[in-house]
Amino acid sequence: MAIESPISSSGAVGPLTAACDEKDAKALEFIQEMTKNADSVQEKVLAEILSRNAKTEYLERYKLDGATDRNNFKSKIPVITYEDLQPEIQRIANGDRSAILSAHPISEFLTSSGTSAGERKLMPTIQEELDRRQLLYSLLMPVMNLYVPGLDKGKGLYFLFVKSETKTPGGLLARPVLTSYYKSDHFKTRPYDPYMVYTSPNEAILCPDSFQSMYAQMLCGLYYQKEVLRVGAVFASGLLRAIRFLQLHWEQLAKDISTGTLNPKVIDPSIRQCLSQLLKPNPDLATFISTECSGGQWEGIIPRIWPNTKYLDVIVTGAMAQYIPTLDYYSGGLPLACTMYASSECYFGLNLKPMCKPSEVSYTIMPNMAYFEFLPHHRSFSATDSSSPPAPPPLVDLADVQVGKEYELVITTYAGLCRYRVGDVLRVTGFHNSAPQFHFVRRKNVLLSIDSDKTDEAELQNAVENASQLLEELETSVVEYTSYADTKTIPGHYVIYWELLVKDPITKQPGDSVLTHCCLAMEECLNSVYRQCRVADNSIGPLEIRIVKSGTFEELMDYAISRGASINQYKVPRCVNFTPIMELLDSRVVSSHFSPSCPRWTPNRPN
Repeated sequence: MAIESPISSSGAVGPLTAACDEKDAKALEFIQEMTKNADSVQEKVLAEILSRNAKTEYLERYKLDGATDRNNFKSKIPVITYEDLQPEIQRIANGDRSAILSAHPISEFLTSSGTSAGERKLMPTIQEELDRRQLLYSLLMPVMNLYVPGLDKGKGLYFLFVKSETKTPGGLLARPVLTSYYKSDHFKTRPYDPYMVYTSPNEAILCPDSFQSMYAQMLCGLYYQKEVLRVGAVFASGLLRAIRFLQLHWEQLAKDISTGTLNPKVIDPSIRQCLSQLLKPNPDLATFISTECSGGQWEGIIPRIWPNTKYLDVIVTGAMAQYIPTLDYYSGGLPLACTMYASSECYFGLNLKPMCKPSEVSYTIMPNMAYFEFLPHHRSFSATDSSSPPAPPPLVDLADVQVGKEYELVITTYAGLCRYRVGDVLRVTGFHNSAPQFHFVRRKNVLLSIDSDKTDEAELQNAVENASQLLEELETSVVEYTSYADTKTIPGHYVIYWELLVKDPITKQPGDSVLTHCCLAMEECLNSVYRQCRVADNSIGPLEIRIVKSGTFEELMDYAISRGASINQYKVPRCVNFTPIMELLDSRVVSSHFSPSCPRWTPNRPN
């Protein structure tokens, strides 16, 4: 039975120890200790970082002279972006082993999903960061166990993947943070924990070939289908990719299960060896899978194949929120658990109410992970103000943020990032003890611009969600989307690519009238500057929606992976301008639809 609020924000541990085993109790007590003393923990973390890195080239440049207090730190160390730090990053990548950013040797680079000048960002890390990341992982299940009982009685079906790492000119590994973790001894030789048993063997997770890895993981998940209690992936898009894989390959998977043999396309010797002990003929299971998959009815497929699933463990915040209707379709409305907040730069915190609604997800930043500051974030709606931008407001400490306000996250890490702007915009939703809780709002960026308009990811997401409501009566939803600013036309216009999931394509296929009104509904949701350009300035043409064939975004992901993207960290780009990607999308278009009229716009009114 789920517990409404098992972790008291008052700081009292009390009944927690009676509700769980000793190991879980210690983890929950640690969370309480860290969050009750958030500011003092932060002060100690900063002092430790500055003390150990005092002799680094970066800190000596700003003449801290060994000071470890906040006032000196804030008065002397500038707030920076990746571009500011790129010369130092490049020196390290090229082989300079002096203490440039960190007194501890840089052990590898973690490749961010973001880019700088078209290249993936390289985030320096040190060996001990693995311990810090492992610590955060160790807190997830003790929290989850408070809400979902019996998770030690079965297995987790998680689709986890690695990417083959590259090396910098100086010989350092450069790879995604999850690849680093999965290839570490922390993961490969982790001690047995009944709450953390996966259906996927390490050999399948560590296989760099995405097809073989996915095939082996899906096969194991099907063999253990009655033991699976939770199904997950890192991002919602990754789980949907796995369901799509099942749609495409269920016949071969059922054949393997029926005969106890392995698809000859799976040639990885370590996978073949470990699966040889699992693969036994099971004609009844094969028949069950064939029956469920052969009818073409995929609604509720997850609980139909894995009937004991209690929840889905996926990230559905931020840009991933658009996958929620599709996940609900495949899962029959199973709960969606978002458990932690992390990035390549740093692991930040966890969700203390993991079974809440996706729209209510808030993450509690653990103050021992790094030193956190927050830059107050204010949107400017004026497109004509030519005055100089005001100086940025002073940064706010972790314990001093205010509920309801939005901030850009700034971090100082043990690995040498100092007052680094992560680019995430967070809204404070409350406090757990003295530690604030944050809702992830968006990445601070601009996706689309034709003239003076600037449309960010949150605005585009909101517009897609609003327009897609017009499809509900037709039992149709937007499975995936991306966009680009088409400046080849005069005036230029926004192009939005939609892939649709149509429940009944014979009788309820959305026609041109519905889709043109979807275009207008999107425009109605965009900001006032965009609407002014459309209505008064005529500097932007009607928004266009292009419907693409089913499976197009799978092809887009496959293309990105073929060029080196990580299957774990891959997210569909919400804006595209790379010619091969544009050509791929346009070659899959089945129909185009334009906004039939201008959106509403009233002069001299705020957005």
